[in-house]
Amino acid sequence: MTPLKRPAIEETSDTYFPAAKSRRTEAQTEYSAAKANGDANASDNDDNANTSEPESEPEPEEPCAPEIEGLYLDTVNRANLDFDFEQLCSISLSNNNVYACLVCGKYYQGRGKQTHAYFHSINESHHVFINLRTLGIYVLPDNYKVDDESLNDIKAAVRPMYSTESVALLDRTCVSAHDLSGKRYIPGLVGLNRIKCSDYMNAVVQALAHVPPIRDAMLLLPDLEHKPPLVRQMASLVRKMWHPKLLKSHISPHELHQEIANRSNRHFKLDSPGDAFELLTWLLNALHIDLGGSRKSSSSIVYQSFRGELSVATQQLQDTKLRAREDDPLVMDDAKPVTKAKLPFLTLSLELPAKPLFADDDDRGEVGIPQVALVSLLQRYGGSTVVEWQGQAKLYQLLKLPQYIICHIKRFTKSELAAEKNPTVVNYSIHNVPFGNFLPKAALAKGSQSTPATTYDLIANICHDGQPSLSFGTGSKATLDSGQSSTTTSLAASTAAAYTSDETTTAKSQYLVYLRHAANDKWYMLRDLQVEQVMPQMIFLSDSYVQIWQRNDN
Repeated sequence: MTPLKRPAIEETSDTYFPAAKSRRTEAQTEYSAAKANGDANASDNDDNANTSEPESEPEPEEPCAPEIEGLYLDTVNRANLDFDFEQLCSISLSNNNVYACLVCGKYYQGRGKQTHAYFHSINESHHVFINLRTLGIYVLPDNYKVDDESLNDIKAAVRPMYSTESVALLDRTCVSAHDLSGKRYIPGLVGLNRIKCSDYMNAVVQALAHVPPIRDAMLLLPDLEHKPPLVRQMASLVRKMWHPKLLKSHISPHELHQEIANRSNRHFKLDSPGDAFELLTWLLNALHIDLGGSRKSSSSIVYQSFRGELSVATQQLQDTKLRAREDDPLVMDDAKPVTKAKLPFLTLSLELPAKPLFADDDDRGEVGIPQVALVSLLQRYGGSTVVEWQGQAKLYQLLKLPQYIICHIKRFTKSELAAEKNPTVVNYSIHNVPFGNFLPKAALAKGSQSTPATTYDLIANICHDGQPSLSFGTGSKATLDSGQSSTTTSLAASTAAAYTSDETTTAKSQYLVYLRHAANDKWYMLRDLQVEQVMPQMIFLSDSYVQIWQRNDN
């Protein structure tokens, strides 16, 4: 009797059982990937969840067939992606080997077996991940790398890159961009999320991001991963602000704000209001140090942009000439000792006239608000106005003007019982303000050799709306004539004129900033997430606090 033969299942299974062919193809893919990655070492030992060393790139994977390499890419959901927050694993809270799931947007650690990203891919069937450091895109749990041009926009959203040619066009060409939802925005004019009381931080960052030398340095800074944390976070935020292909038309500056709080020993905090000018001077000094700056004028882009020079003549108050009336101006006595010195400065502090005790009513019964011209406030730096500060008489004279001038209008005064804001309106023109008129006559006579341009245009105006309240923040004060020898204190001492940090902030108020977009020569108002185009006349409606002026070289 002839025995019956078993059917050739292996040969006919592809025809009758197509699922078996699919499983066999997946098994072959896993085997190829494991072989390429050195599965004998458990798929990258440095990709395990418990590793503490930075991730090293695995060995090159064997090329996959196009249909296999593109598998699962249709599951990528760009609407769930947000790369603005701190890059920590959502489970282990570790910052080593962090991958972002391109399906749900959550962060997980590792890529090899026994890692959080591996388990997430199995449990949730989310297979596409991007390494936030190397920008490599992988499919898990198969663990093979994907190189697809359709994912380049995601890589650019994680880490925008700029060329010298593209940066040169930022102030020449106005580009209109759209996010994923179709919302229109202008690169460089994007809203920043307000995190508790971070409005003063947002205003300062927006203003600095529109100073061309600072902006260009942040956009083109090489080897960003090895820079100090403050420079790295500042550059990353500025690059996202000017990126023309954002996934969302607003940005969360959480990482920069957190780094500022840590670097300043919690002097600038997110949970309490702060002073915009105090943060600006601290941030400029910190960036100068982190960029390798020294006491030389050209040692960093901060000094190259903002550092000027003035002379200070100091005399004890009792040595000045006697005044017939208390309201008469101070006059130095040349017969008495006078100390003269040349000091660098990063900012110019402007004293407002004292707030009147009683408001004057006009003929119509309306309360008048005092007004003063900006040119009048600048007279204290013309070498003819003697001012009193801490029991001394000082005479300031501008010697060298920087490319960009920061003016601080001191509005806040604090007493033991209350804090007050000076509502005096400062009148100025946004074009061709003659800062050069306050240079010595000898410098003006030399012409263009020492003063290439003596007029300045306004490019940023940080304003303060509302009434102040007492600030109970901790931290040391920065003063001009500090005799300490520390590097940070000596840099802070470059602030011109008597500066004591305003310990008054707002409870029911907010900082905002007006910016001039050089590409279209239009003005915009930015208040956290709010971005609006405004007429130039609207700038004067808010109380100016910090102004940035650009030298009119043309």
